[in-house]
Amino acid sequence: MRIDGTEGQIQANKQVLGMKERGQEPDKDPWPVAPEVRKMEVKGPSFKPQMEGVKRTLRVTNPLARECLGELMGTFVLLMFGCSASAQVKTSRETKGQYLSANMAFSVGVMSAMYLCKGVSGAHLNPAVTLSFCSLGRVPWVKLLPYSLCQVLGAYLASGLVFLVYYDAIMDFSGGNLTVYGANETASIFATYPSEHLSLSSSILDQVVGTAMLMLCILPLDDQKNSPAPDALIPPIVAVVVLGIGMSMSSNCGGAINPARDLGPRLLTLTAGWGTEVFTCYNYWFWVPMMAPLLGGMVGSGMYLVFIAWHLPDLPMNPPIDSSSTKPTTEVWKQPPAPEKEGVELKTAVF
Repeated sequence: MRIDGTEGQIQANKQVLGMKERGQEPDKDPWPVAPEVRKMEVKGPSFKPQMEGVKRTLRVTNPLARECLGELMGTFVLLMFGCSASAQVKTSRETKGQYLSANMAFSVGVMSAMYLCKGVSGAHLNPAVTLSFCSLGRVPWVKLLPYSLCQVLGAYLASGLVFLVYYDAIMDFSGGNLTVYGANETASIFATYPSEHLSLSSSILDQVVGTAMLMLCILPLDDQKNSPAPDALIPPIVAVVVLGIGMSMSSNCGGAINPARDLGPRLLTLTAGWGTEVFTCYNYWFWVPMMAPLLGGMVGSGMYLVFIAWHLPDLPMNPPIDSSSTKPTTEVWKQPPAPEKEGVELKTAVF
């Protein structure tokens, strides 16, 4: 079937114009519609008006609330990938995955979460990142607490869903005894814990260095004075950075480098049956993955400023060039400035 709508439209336009010139009223439906086209009309109700009504009802108008929802969903996706992989590796006794599997799953979670909410909130996914951006002036300080709370909440909800999905496997592996210590412990599926030989000072240093490396590697990605990455490629690059940190700096105490990634799941284990032991174990070690990454993020941001950002050349200011001019760029630069018109004050913008 061939429908040539262009010719029909042209003829209809001519017909309408001719009738107007003769002082006649044009037909209500001047467009010639072939019978074949009339048969193509869609039958049944249209759901677009209903969906528009639902959209208007559920749409969040407050910008900060929208951004917080983005951080919540992004952190939810991140922890769904990461904790699910940890549960699969642990409960299968490494027959359905190994240490690398969990690291790769967390990296895929980072990439997916960034693509999901980067356009809404910037995809921080980490209170240490939010704190660093606030200190650099990229994010207003008023957003620090709401962002952080939503990141912790997203991590908590994701951990709860992982617990439900792997409940039977966790109970079978642990024999129904949810503990933090021993060969059949399952608390490390969710939160991070130190190795037996690790001292407190080494734990703090581990988290500070890991988070500093994270910030040191992601800050150049959108720095226009440096060599910025294409916006669409930033999520996979950050994922590779997280994978590298996980494969090289996580054997000491799990490589949290994210207070929300640790606190949210730890709160879930507190409420899901592991009890207060998740906070009291290892001499109340829980505060290390909460506080040390915040310090590490600030250290990494400061290192980037002192050693890299402050030494980059300023961006050149492109002069206005007449596109109709055939003169080379060098000659355009050498042209004298246009004389000021009498009575007109020329103002320049200050950058």
